Amino acid sequence: MSPTYASYLALDELLACQRPLSEEHDETLFIIIHQTKELWLKQILRELDLAQALIRRGELTPAYKSLARVSRIQSVMTLSWDVLATMTPADYTSFRDRLGMSSGFQSDQFRALEYRLGLKDSAFLRYQDDRPAARARLEAALAAPTLYDDALAQLARAAPVPKAALERDVREPYVPSQEVEDAWLEVYRDTTRHWELYQLAEKLVDLDDALATWRHKHALTVERIIGGKRGTGGTDGVSYLRATLGKRCFPELWSLRTRL
Repeated sequence: MSPTYASYLALDELLACQRPLSEEHDETLFIIIHQTKELWLKQILRELDLAQALIRRGELTPAYKSLARVSRIQSVMTLSWDVLATMTPADYTSFRDRLGMSSGFQSDQFRALEYRLGLKDSAFLRYQDDRPAARARLEAALAAPTLYDDALAQLARAAPVPKAALERDVREPYVPSQEVEDAWLEVYRDTTRHWELYQLAEKLVDLDDALATWRHKHALTVERIIGGKRGTGGTDGVSYLRATLGKRCFPELWSLRTRL
């Protein structure tokens, strides 16, 4: 039997996934916004799987498509904060107490994205203690080379990259290196010769730029709705979000610009 639109997309199951805990109108919006983000994060992680596999094989040009797609998805996710911002503080307060200790801070897919981009922090594993499969996926992401690790391995074929950067403990956060910056600088100073690496680097900057933009809009939206209150789940709310705004996944690709 040929699938219908509804059966192919499992619409009955999908549309039954919104289960508000109150009768407040805006709670359904709140749920749909966050469920949609998780679906987009699922696709982002799939695209990064493909991009990393291609980069490891030295197939840089085919990897650009997946990396560009991730950037576009990030833009859509950022725009969704504008929809959530139509919810006033009074709207949110009407159902906020029903959320208990749940918080976007606990999203394993977002932490997996951070891990894949190099922002490793094992402290986030504990938030998945009640979900063994999710914790196992997050542990795997923590133990795996990052997108930047794979990019540096390709960079090393064209310019000197320090052994410490190529053989680092991938479970730890990436530490910027002057030697790595020097290597990327060679690429940026001769883009014709190193066109594929140059384009790869700019695709990475796109990802970093989009993530920083998403964080900024997230912080602004949270401040607009709850001000300086503590977040659900016991987080520090907007003060924590502001503290993340300066994070960069590919630091040398930003710092080298001063030297060009």
